[in-house]
Amino acid sequence: MGLEELLSLPATVNVVTAARALGISPNKAYTLIRDGEFPVVTLPLGSTVRVPTAALWKVLGVEGLASGRA
Repeated sequence: MGLEELLSLPATVNVVTAARALGISPNKAYTLIRDGEFPVVTLPLGSTVRVPTAALWKVLGVEGLASGRA
């Protein structure tokens, strides 16, 4: 995922999109979530898991770039 696409993500994303941003497979992401080792905070919403984009940006080190966009 390129920087422009990363910065244009909505407020929360699904695990597949977060995994793609992190450069890992969705299966690996779900395993890390299950084991409590996913590097980004997750929001469990019933049977769905969402990942806050701001937290994803922080882990990837692009939060400053995102805040500079207006």
